[in-house]
Amino acid sequence: MHNRTLSRPVFLAGVLTSPLVAVARPASAQTKNMLSFVLHAAFFSLETKQPTLVDPQVFVKQDGAPGGVGPQNITHASGLRPVQLMDPPESALYAANGTPLGVTLQTWTAAQGLVDLTAEGSDDTHVAARFVRLIPNGRYSLFEAHFAPEGNTFTPLDGMGRSNSFTAAADGGAAIALTAPGTMTHADAVLLVYHSDGKDHGAQRGTVGVTAHHQLIARP
Repeated sequence: MHNRTLSRPVFLAGVLTSPLVAVARPASAQTKNMLSFVLHAAFFSLETKQPTLVDPQVFVKQDGAPGGVGPQNITHASGLRPVQLMDPPESALYAANGTPLGVTLQTWTAAQGLVDLTAEGSDDTHVAARFVRLIPNGRYSLFEAHFAPEGNTFTPLDGMGRSNSFTAAADGGAAIALTAPGTMTHADAVLLVYHSDGKDHGAQRGTVGVTAHHQLIARP
């Protein structure tokens, strides 16, 4: 996507409290694309052909585990290892530096979401996303991942990092609408980033694995 001056988003009132179900909508002159979010851990593991489903951005304690660099080049402290999706659901999760995230693997992997991408002419995309079972009262941002052979890059979904963040409700529900610059292709994806420090980081995600953790992703 290319940068443009964008309008402020509309934050949708109300939250969802049941699992998301895609609903058919009347056709219109606009080009619509509804996508389901998937766990970033599963997406990453399949894309990179990991031997087991692993989340490279959240960690569990393991006695004797050496400090080192995980499968996404995130350095973690000793006594920790990247969580595997087959670990016990009640496993407590930690950041790469050992800070407790205050959630279990079961809570982390329960998140679900849908996103509508509606092309507005040839320059903008209207994005409407809704989520259930996020971390209650957690601070989140939407970013766009750009996939390329020379390496992946990430930009705020609103193009500026001013209006792409929100706080989940106490029941884990949330909905947000904004205008993103440009159009999205299979070389891009909508990325949901959890900020474990409770802070927005503007045009940046934060320190990945420490204060920023990819939870869900949707790729056209």
